[in-house]
Amino acid sequence: MTAGLQATDRAVLEVSGEDAGHFLQNLVTNNVEGLAEGACVYAALLSPQGKYLFDFFVIRRGAGFLIDVKADRAQPLLQRLTLYKLRARVTVAPSDLAVVLGQGEPPSGAVIDPRSAALGWRAWVADPQAYLADLAPLDPAALLAARIAACVPETGIELVPDESYILEMGFARLNGVDFRKGCYVGQEVTARMKHKTELRKGLVRVEIEGEAPAPGTEILAGERVAGRLYSSTGGAGLAYLRFDRAEGALAAGPARLRAELA
Repeated sequence: MTAGLQATDRAVLEVSGEDAGHFLQNLVTNNVEGLAEGACVYAALLSPQGKYLFDFFVIRRGAGFLIDVKADRAQPLLQRLTLYKLRARVTVAPSDLAVVLGQGEPPSGAVIDPRSAALGWRAWVADPQAYLADLAPLDPAALLAARIAACVPETGIELVPDESYILEMGFARLNGVDFRKGCYVGQEVTARMKHKTELRKGLVRVEIEGEAPAPGTEILAGERVAGRLYSSTGGAGLAYLRFDRAEGALAAGPARLRAELA
């Protein structure tokens, strides 16, 4: 059974103009050159220091591109892209298209989520009610459970602007960074983390015994801080942990945790 919902917490920007592809290629972490019509990649825009600022989906649409981003980050992203525009023949503007998310067989015009097929499909449509008319309603809780099961960070929860590093958040595993493409903002730091250092912290799934505390609660390994617990549902959650403190008994508020380390 195919089910879907309108993602009212997402917004769409449109990037058009003669230099649109080259403009995005020089900024974002993934490769957008050569995207076929309707194809989609997951990517991020970083600070020059290599820290996460925005994550989004880039979709080829006609001669330009769509950017599917968290709604409350759309205007800041538009402003940031405008700063980088300089003399490029590019226009960045809000789009009236809506984002539809679903699970099951993808309808016409939908694409499988590039981060993980377990997350279902996405579509960008002018009339979401008409698009959803023949689909079953989708419970948002199912999307949360799928995201946690696939260990996928969410904007504004696990992903914190000017704080998170995308490799610690699993972007290599989630097809969100291309290490073979040319330079982009923050590329030097990201490449150094990939090739010259061993990650000591990162996002992992945890099993939760007891009532999960509020997102952002500190995780303790004995008396030492090991990290923080973020999204949770149904006895499972996502935690940002120091790997050298992630083994053995962990606690977050009243809950007991066990990290699922690879």
